[in-house]
Amino acid sequence: MNRIITIDGPSGSGKGTIAGLVALRLGWHLLDSGALYRLAGLAAGRAGVGFDQSQVLADLVLGLEVEFRDGQVFLGGEDVSLAIRTERAGNAASKVAAVPEVRAALLQWQRDYAREPGLVADGRDMGTVVFPEAPVKVYLTATAVERARRRYNQLKEKGLDASLADLITEIRERDERDRSRAVAPLKPAPDALEVESTALTIEEVSKRVLDKVLETYPDLRDEGA
Repeated sequence: MNRIITIDGPSGSGKGTIAGLVALRLGWHLLDSGALYRLAGLAAGRAGVGFDQSQVLADLVLGLEVEFRDGQVFLGGEDVSLAIRTERAGNAASKVAAVPEVRAALLQWQRDYAREPGLVADGRDMGTVVFPEAPVKVYLTATAVERARRRYNQLKEKGLDASLADLITEIRERDERDRSRAVAPLKPAPDALEVESTALTIEEVSKRVLDKVLETYPDLRDEGA
């Protein structure tokens, strides 16, 4: 199955939103890899496992009972959709994602999402590590201030407390951590379409991505995409 689109980028770049829109437009499956790492971070915190306990973390991840249903995320039967979207969960995800054993544990799990009619995968290493042979790769980015502003608005809409100044600091720290980690560092794939979205609307970004998709898969036009 080679109909795969990867959308990578730093926190707050809009990759989740764009991936969701593209998957919906095409009628393809969606992989939110960030949710997996947020779940791992949440589970580690609840179990009292330190981020330096690499093998314990990996074993914990392999034993997670995760279910994505009707737009919600369940861990061991509990709806943790909001819990994994907090900044605390995001920072925990960034730290657990730097553990090689955890990334290895999640690798096949992520690849198993690739099935007909196609897959849109968003994350930080979808195009560089998980699906390096994907025909369509996209890398989204924006300034740290703009990404913090977007995140601030998202949290407020969900009724969660947030500080814009703190978010800017946290996003910059997370960027540095993600880009400098030894395994699967955050970076665009050499053949990725890079989109700087600071001054673009969601519609403008999604159009650029869909134009690239239809250029690569012209038969999708006949399918009404």
